[in-house]
Amino acid sequence: MEHTLPPDHFLSLPRPGVSFLGVVPDTSTLAAHDFDVDIRTGFMPPQPPLSRLPPQYEAWEEVLERATAQRLKLGERDDLTEEDRANSATWRQTVRDMPTLCTADLATSEVMLRRAHHVLTFVLHFYVHTLPPAPPSSEIRIPRALSVPLLHVCADLALPPVLTYSDNSPFSSSIDPAHLHSQTTFTGTADEEHFYLTSARIELAGVAALALLRSIQDEAFVGDVLALRRIAGYLAQLARVVDAMTLILNDVRKGCDPAVFYEQIRPWFRGQSSRPWVFEGADGAGQTQTQPTELAGPSAGQSSLIHVLDIFLGVDQFSHTHVAGGSTPAASASTSAPASGAENVPPFLERMQSYMPRHHRAFLNHLRANPRPLRDIVTADSATLPPEEAHVRAGIKEAYNAAVTAVKCFRDAHIRVATLYIITQARRVHTRAVGLYGDEEALAARGTGGTDLVPFLKGVRDKTAAAVLGT
Repeated sequence: MEHTLPPDHFLSLPRPGVSFLGVVPDTSTLAAHDFDVDIRTGFMPPQPPLSRLPPQYEAWEEVLERATAQRLKLGERDDLTEEDRANSATWRQTVRDMPTLCTADLATSEVMLRRAHHVLTFVLHFYVHTLPPAPPSSEIRIPRALSVPLLHVCADLALPPVLTYSDNSPFSSSIDPAHLHSQTTFTGTADEEHFYLTSARIELAGVAALALLRSIQDEAFVGDVLALRRIAGYLAQLARVVDAMTLILNDVRKGCDPAVFYEQIRPWFRGQSSRPWVFEGADGAGQTQTQPTELAGPSAGQSSLIHVLDIFLGVDQFSHTHVAGGSTPAASASTSAPASGAENVPPFLERMQSYMPRHHRAFLNHLRANPRPLRDIVTADSATLPPEEAHVRAGIKEAYNAAVTAVKCFRDAHIRVATLYIITQARRVHTRAVGLYGDEEALAARGTGGTDLVPFLKGVRDKTAAAVLGT
């Protein structure tokens, strides 16, 4: 099996910000390949990712296969049999007995690094969440055979050592959403598969939005009356695309049962919370390997697509600020407190960008540096303009407000889904939840990213609505 890409493929080229023969790659244009954004699949990979690592890393692949084949169960469940506990304990011993493999051969291939991150983080979450309950604040020690290679892979990818939204992204055998499927699931249930596929279908629907954003930028460069009319038309189309994404989000109910999600699927996603994860060998694994201080689980807040919409529309200056319920590293991990006060910690959505593939982060930074921000164009003073142009600018404002409102409605739908799948379910199993997680987890449902869920989602929604321009 061929594990490397052609030398002229984007993922084989030097990474953004790294000089090659003394030259830093140019990212001044909005060429999609500069940021690993495909014109057909957007932020999702256009081709199936690597299905297996080279033979020298077979130990990782085998231990993950065993976990999924045995259908290991959550260690916190109260219906575990002695056989269930023994199977999990035996599997975790297998992880501890793995050789500590060198990752140097992976470093030259982005594709292999991504597969390694996928495999090792799934193994990490299986390891952590099959452990039996223990007192809060007691350490969870990640064995060296897992932690050292994972930290090296994460350093190469500039990603944290935890499962991320992109690790769960299904891939497609074509650009038809009907042909999507997932690489790995924790439970093997159709519900978990459907949950992942819903996110993937939203991402694919958003490809049309990315095309519209490029067209708007092209017209903004021209800036005449005809260009302004076209921008208004593109914004109206953008609102319809976001509306279509909202419909897909609502369709999660068609294939994922809320009770199954809350009790069987969602707990596997949890990142570091009251029990710190200690990565054995981290302090001696190299100058870039240190104990992480915040490890949020995979979250919709890590979707590059939604961040792009916020930034391009100028909504991020409202929605990406501190919001009630947003977690801080100190709140979501007890390994250490931030060096400075909580007021100096970046807002939650801004921190979630560190969980995105680094090329996508570069894309977001590129959009932020846009010399012709869309919101500036929309809010330009029309008082001294000729009547025709003033009328066109009024049309742009109306279309812009429609696009922002569509994003707000998408977040309304997210609140409804979160209420159905998390809040309602938490109430239903309240007595059991108190016993398993403690009062705080039971009474204040938290997102997988560590947020106080409902106040946070409502806060982001309300701040998005605040971006709508007055008449």
